Amino acid sequence: MQPKRHFYLIKLQYLGFRYHGWQKQPQLKTVERMVERTASYVLRKLMNREEMFKILAAGRTDAMVSVNQTYIQLFIEKEPLNKEEFFPLFNQNLPQDIRALEIIESRADFNIIQHPQIKEYLYFFSFGQKNHPFCAPFMVNIVEDLDLQSMQKAAKLFEGKKDFRSYTYRPKPNTQTKGNIISCEIVENDLLSANFFPEKSYMLKIRAAGFKRHQIRLIMGILFKLGKGEVDISFIEETLDAKNNIQLNHIAPASGLILNSVEFLEMPQKI
Repeated sequence: MQPKRHFYLIKLQYLGFRYHGWQKQPQLKTVERMVERTASYVLRKLMNREEMFKILAAGRTDAMVSVNQTYIQLFIEKEPLNKEEFFPLFNQNLPQDIRALEIIESRADFNIIQHPQIKEYLYFFSFGQKNHPFCAPFMVNIVEDLDLQSMQKAAKLFEGKKDFRSYTYRPKPNTQTKGNIISCEIVENDLLSANFFPEKSYMLKIRAAGFKRHQIRLIMGILFKLGKGEVDISFIEETLDAKNNIQLNHIAPASGLILNSVEFLEMPQKI
């Protein structure tokens, strides 16, 4: 008889500046590696034995990318988890730059990767005077002046159902490059603040069911080029017509990118 599985959903946030992304990689410090090590230690401490478990994430992040709110799914074999014991101990033993926000028991038929969801990413930047070094984990600084108005106008071009082949990193012939961006805008930063932040900073806000690898950083890269006057809006329009087969290579730095939220269209909480 196959052992009974128990399913849990953990809301998580982390600062990605010192990690090589979410996914485990040999000899590299990643968020997944730290979360798995912590879960293994806590489960062993609570159950006095090695416990079979598995962790899946709602999505992967690149090196240095931070997360304000996402979800991971925890599968436990055999015995159910005592959430009241596990959660505070799990949080206490996570590194200082990773925090669990809540845990709920979820259903067996829920798949965290395939379940319909909306992701919102933010990309923080400033321009002009160079920033205080403490800004580096959160915000990209462009020393030149930028034409912010043109960038704001161009950001709206990315909204809707389009073929984003030019904004897909190294696409192969069979790579699915079509997608639907629900909203895309550049606004003044009113979310993150610190006394060492510049007087004014900005953020790209972009929402969709999912994104291709480096897609947002390629979008931000071309918007930076537009702001500097290196390309015009008509060129960006050309990149959004896949027949032109324009391959972009300016990937904006990762440190300005934050996965702000993951929203499931139906929360999979067990009743």
